[in-house]
Amino acid sequence: MIVGVGIDVVDVARFMATLERTPRLREKLFTEAERDLPASSLAARFAAKEAIAKALGAPGTLHWHDATVHRVVGGPPEVELRGTVQARADELGVRHWHLSISHDAGISSAMVVAEG
Repeated sequence: MIVGVGIDVVDVARFMATLERTPRLREKLFTEAERDLPASSLAARFAAKEAIAKALGAPGTLHWHDATVHRVVGGPPEVELRGTVQARADELGVRHWHLSISHDAGISSAMVVAEG
């Protein structure tokens, strides 16, 4: 059963300019495993986290560090949840995530399906 669907699109240059203007934002938005990725990958992970939040109904209580997106060689990216994001997913009965991320022509995007 589909519990929620989320999608987000990020302009890479605009996103990176925001990170440059506000250096602490990188630490706020990304886990240590994500912080040093290339610009398009950072933007794609931000889009993925936004898509995850939307699939969960976008409650304002979610913490950015409570979701990590991992690259899997030869397979789709994986979502690792903990804390506030895991609690919301459990509340809604989410048991599996389907995530697709992409980046091309200066745009990063993510689409997620939360499955119960």
